[in-house]
Amino acid sequence: MSRHFLAAAAGRFSPRANRVLRWAAAAIYTLLGIAYALGVSSLVRILKLPSAPSQIASGLAQILLFSTAAAYLAYRVARFFSRKFWAPPFNPSRRRLLNTTGGALLAAPFAVAGYGALIERLDFRVRELDIPVPDLPHDLDGLRLLHLSDIHLSAFLSEKDLARVIDSANELRPHLALVTGDLITDAGDPLDLCLRQLTRLRADAGVFGCMGNHENYAMIEDLTEREAARLGIPFLRQRARPLRFGGAVMNVAGVDYQRSNRTYLQGAGRLVLPGAFNVLLSHNPDVFPVAVKLGFDLMLAGHTHGGQVNVEILHQPINPARFFTPFVYGLYRREKAAAYVTRGIGTIGIPVRFGAPPEIALLRLRKA
Repeated sequence: MSRHFLAAAAGRFSPRANRVLRWAAAAIYTLLGIAYALGVSSLVRILKLPSAPSQIASGLAQILLFSTAAAYLAYRVARFFSRKFWAPPFNPSRRRLLNTTGGALLAAPFAVAGYGALIERLDFRVRELDIPVPDLPHDLDGLRLLHLSDIHLSAFLSEKDLARVIDSANELRPHLALVTGDLITDAGDPLDLCLRQLTRLRADAGVFGCMGNHENYAMIEDLTEREAARLGIPFLRQRARPLRFGGAVMNVAGVDYQRSNRTYLQGAGRLVLPGAFNVLLSHNPDVFPVAVKLGFDLMLAGHTHGGQVNVEILHQPINPARFFTPFVYGLYRREKAAAYVTRGIGTIGIPVRFGAPPEIALLRLRKA
């Protein structure tokens, strides 16, 4: 982009002005690169940088880079087709049409980023879904599970916004509330405020959680477990908790974040309770095939944010998460087991959601 910009400017300005433009372009991209790097959680922790300013700088840099890159791509595509299909002779009406179309294409990425950052990012939606389960015990039929994930209480999600989520969740009157990690983004984020809001959740059988990758990156897994336990919220770390509903037992197990390309769920087989309905909380959804082999009946996960920026082309979702996992969003089945991957609440990196609004999931177990 800089090369084309400088080439276009070369014929319009003096050599001295062009030198200034080149240095200015280099300075701008250097600053953007630094701001972008501030989105790396481990870097913020190691350098002990304030989390909120770092996240804001990184988020703004990513919005600018995404928007300008998309606008430049649209410009190049428009130029290609205008030269290929609308060659001379000159026609004033056609030229006006091309200029209008080109302007709209250039503005579209900025409009999408603005809509995703200011509107859809905070458009919290409730999704209710029935999960058919073969051989489900009678006393678990109709059980309502609230599933929250990827809260990311940080510079781009306030406690007030999270309170709206909790209020909406309580209106669903769940029997059990389950949280699958990433309460915050960086080490300096307000973990205490996030836990305070989670204590407001009302569920008959309580609230349980597991750790996400950002608890791991921020090195606050032990702190999260300790403070949550003090407030009455067990975070299950390679542990399980059997819960009785009438004559049936639901065994809720949780694991710490399972790093990609590692051996998944080592030692988790011991968490399976024979004769119970076994539920696994795992932030990373990629563990689902292993969870099925170990004997889990249902797995709940997050991590992907549903792609966060998602576009459908010919009924096929196109989003960044598809390059990393086959389990991006929604209900998945293998053999008799099921997994649900939620879009989550917050954002990471670019503070934009488009085509993947934040989600409060209510899952109802149904006898198949």
